[in-house]
Amino acid sequence: MATREDQPAAMRESGEERQPPGEKMGVGQHILDKGSSMLQSLKPVKQVSQHACSFALYGDDLSRQIETHHYISRLNQDFLQCAVYDSDTADAHLIGVEYIVSDQIFETLSPDEQKLWHSHAYEIKSGLMVHPRIPEMVAKPELENLAKSYGKFWCTWQVDRGDKLPMGAPALMMSPQATGAGVVKAELVQKRDDYYNISTDAIKGSRVEIEEPEWINPQADYWKQHDGKGFAIDVVRTDMKLRAPFP
Repeated sequence: MATREDQPAAMRESGEERQPPGEKMGVGQHILDKGSSMLQSLKPVKQVSQHACSFALYGDDLSRQIETHHYISRLNQDFLQCAVYDSDTADAHLIGVEYIVSDQIFETLSPDEQKLWHSHAYEIKSGLMVHPRIPEMVAKPELENLAKSYGKFWCTWQVDRGDKLPMGAPALMMSPQATGAGVVKAELVQKRDDYYNISTDAIKGSRVEIEEPEWINPQADYWKQHDGKGFAIDVVRTDMKLRAPFP
């Protein structure tokens, strides 16, 4: 079975068109899409109420860093779910999904499960996570909640390596951190700041009063506490379960 590193080289070349291979949509498809949007409820999608822009690092190679756009729906005060895209444009790629839980919920997870999650405190306090075009004072209550939260982010489409289609197994992503391999590249931050006409440094200064968590569980951000050890997923053959367990 092919592993994550065995993807065809043609799929990884840079400088090609953003869109995946395929014919352009015809008039009939456009008419169907318009009609469907008027007649169907699309309720899950309409629950998206926030757009946050940040950065993420691959859990098995922190030198691979990407800008991420999270379209967030809140199911309750302690749980959010995010569709993650590589941009905020109409032709953006859906590259993954992130689940975000409060610190209270995170502490109920098993240690093995906690290893797959990352903290958000530094991401918030440093100004790396922003809500584009939303004044900081308006976003502050949500930022205070997010600073004490944890996320699990699976990347399913590695567009940064040039993949024209979602290839291979998903990749577990980590959040930016203050030191070492977890520091986001300056040029990546500057590119984002130029696009939105913002200053991450100025935003960081405005968040001084946001409280940091009293304690960040060391099981999160696993690589920081375990000599740079991370997690990678590969697809392997396995015997299928042919019988369901008895109730």
